[in-house]
Amino acid sequence: MLVGLFVLGLIASNVLGSKITTLLGVSVSVGIFMYPLTFLVTDVIAEVYGKKRSYNLILTGFITLIILLALTYLSISLPASSRYAANESYLTVFRGSIRIIIASLVAFLLSQFHDVWSFHFWKTKTKGKWLWLRNNLSTFTSQLIDTVIFVFLAFYKVAPQFDFAFMWHLIIPYFLFKIAFALIDTPFVYWGVSWLKKSQHD
Repeated sequence: MLVGLFVLGLIASNVLGSKITTLLGVSVSVGIFMYPLTFLVTDVIAEVYGKKRSYNLILTGFITLIILLALTYLSISLPASSRYAANESYLTVFRGSIRIIIASLVAFLLSQFHDVWSFHFWKTKTKGKWLWLRNNLSTFTSQLIDTVIFVFLAFYKVAPQFDFAFMWHLIIPYFLFKIAFALIDTPFVYWGVSWLKKSQHD
């Protein structure tokens, strides 16, 4: 179930994340609702099963993104049937998704590996206590890494106004939203850890 949620959050944020919406007056990708799931799941699995299982999950996600990238490229490369009238709209949406997926591949791999490393670093420092602190400290730093890398690779120069300075106008509020989501998901991390430990004994 957790692996399913992880892959869902990863694919949905890549396929749907090219749309920019406005929340509280701030422009953010709609992927903000899906991608935080991946950090929640890796922290739960890291807490119960340790580094190795978490790294395996990250590699699974990375391979999934590569396959998604290949399938997206194949889909937009194939000629459209004469009966399919929406090909130009399809190409507009999914050509943009290719850049999103490539940016996500790089940001995902670096930030997720850092998240697992940081989670276990703080777990050692706290002697396995204060899960809420370990979860949030590791997620905050990892989300910053993810946001900076992703925004620059995905959106830099996609339009004339998307210059270096504008990137930070995207990064800062986007990162603050991610912090808010990380704080909100803390109870779910506790629930996930409790559920996973209980399921081991059933």
